[in-house]
Amino acid sequence: MSKDQQRLPRPREGAASSRRRTGRQPPTHGHGSPRDPAEGGGAGLRPPRHPDLVVEVAHPKIIQDSGAQILRHANLLVGSPSALADQATEQQLLEASHRWDHAVFVARGALWGTEDIARLDAAGGLQSLRVTMATHPDGFRLEGPLAAAQRPASRTVLYEGPVRGLCPFAPRNSNTMAAAALAAPSLGFDRVIGVLVADLSLTDMHVVEVELSGPPGPGGRSFAVHTRRENPAEPGAVTGSATVTAFWRSLLGCCQLPSSAGIHLC
Repeated sequence: MSKDQQRLPRPREGAASSRRRTGRQPPTHGHGSPRDPAEGGGAGLRPPRHPDLVVEVAHPKIIQDSGAQILRHANLLVGSPSALADQATEQQLLEASHRWDHAVFVARGALWGTEDIARLDAAGGLQSLRVTMATHPDGFRLEGPLAAAQRPASRTVLYEGPVRGLCPFAPRNSNTMAAAALAAPSLGFDRVIGVLVADLSLTDMHVVEVELSGPPGPGGRSFAVHTRRENPAEPGAVTGSATVTAFWRSLLGCCQLPSSAGIHLC
């Protein structure tokens, strides 16, 4: 061995030699390139990703308190449309949606004929819309004066009037009516009529009736539709069995719709 070879330094113990021992490679990002420290996230950690969609199925208060903030980061699927009966909440959601270019999707829930209502309304042919929700009183989750109402002997109308006035006191039992108000913006929450009925005979179902009419035709008769939806439900349940499937379809549907700003029924 020559003197020059004897003076060569030994390999320094460091990253390269430790990689040979452990087989570990430096953290990479993308197509195998080393992570740029400026990207943050710490050594070997990927930066957090924002979700594409946040789904609310708890209570309208979640939307009222946090909906606008959620829209800063993701699209929003509202499972409690009664939250939008509050005008300030609806306005905040619209402003945040347009500011951050995220969509507000609203599940139609138990509302039957949503597209037909919306199309008739858009054509100027909707004059009145009335939604009646009837079930056993154990299926209600009422607040305020409605919670203090006396239990009915057989069948009792607990509320009849604009949907906007009902939603704060029946936030979990007025979502179908709220969806109808959103489907018919020419009438909205103030002119769509909601009727809440406690019926002791409906121990295992929720009944939703939708009645709508158009303006009188040349002969004086008006276009009219009346649908009745009977949804099986466990005793005391707030949500009927078929509504779960309807909500799942709404979730799949909003994932296929363009993510455009504004409020969209799905």
